Amino acid sequence: MTKSALISGASRGIGLGIANRLAQQGYSLTITARDADRLDVVAAELRANGAAEVVPVATDMSDEEGVARVLTAHTDRFATMSALILNAGVGTAGPLAESSMRRFDKTIAVNVRAPIQLIQGALPMLRAGAAADPGHGAKVIALSSITGVYAEAGLAVYGAAKAALISLLTTLNAEESGNGVTATSIAPAYVDTDMSAWIHDRIPPERMLAVNDIVEMVDSLLRLSAQAVVPTIVMSRAGTDGYRA
Repeated sequence: MTKSALISGASRGIGLGIANRLAQQGYSLTITARDADRLDVVAAELRANGAAEVVPVATDMSDEEGVARVLTAHTDRFATMSALILNAGVGTAGPLAESSMRRFDKTIAVNVRAPIQLIQGALPMLRAGAAADPGHGAKVIALSSITGVYAEAGLAVYGAAKAALISLLTTLNAEESGNGVTATSIAPAYVDTDMSAWIHDRIPPERMLAVNDIVEMVDSLLRLSAQAVVPTIVMSRAGTDGYRA
C-alpha cells in the first residue's frame, strides 16, 4: 500500500524538509502553502525525489474555504491518509499590552482553527489509513512551540495558540488512539528557518535547532507502532536552561 500524507506549510522550512523525507520514502503527498508558483516548483522537486504522487493546493490557512479545498483535493485523489502534518503557522512578537486583536485573530485562525478543521475533515481518511496499516496506524503530527509549554515574555499570543494546539492533540489521543490514530505535538525552540530570521540579531542561526532535527523526529514518530502514544516532545536549544525559545 502506498502511504499518503497531507502537509501544511510545505513550501519551505520545516514543512519542506518533512515533505522531502516522505517523498524519498515513496509517499503520495498533498501539499499546501500560500504561494502557488512556489508550491508548483516544490511539487516537481518532490516528484523527482521519489514521491509516488504530489497534489499541490495553494491556499491561506486562515481561509476556511481554502482549508476545505485542501481536504477535498486529498479525498478526491486518495482513499486513505497515513499522516497529517500540521506545520503551517504564523506569529508575531511583542508585549501583550500592545497586541492587536487583528493579529490575534490571524494567529488563532492559522494556528488553532485550521488544525481543528483539518483534523475533523481528515479523521475518516486517517481511520481508514490506520485500518489499512494496523501495525503503524495513522499519525497526526503538529509543529507547536516551546513557548506553548514554557511562557516567554513577548510571545503571549503565539504561546497561547501553540498551547491550545498541544491540548488539542492530547485530547485527540484520548478520543482516537483506540482507533489507531495517534497524535504528537513537537514543541521546539527556535529553528533555523525564515520564520526565525527576525531574531538573528540576538540568536544567530548556528545556535538554533536545524530543520533536519525536526525532520528526524517526525520520521521516527511515523515509524512507531500504533500502540505507542507520544503526546508532546519538547526540543530545547543547547546552551540554554531548556525553558526558553
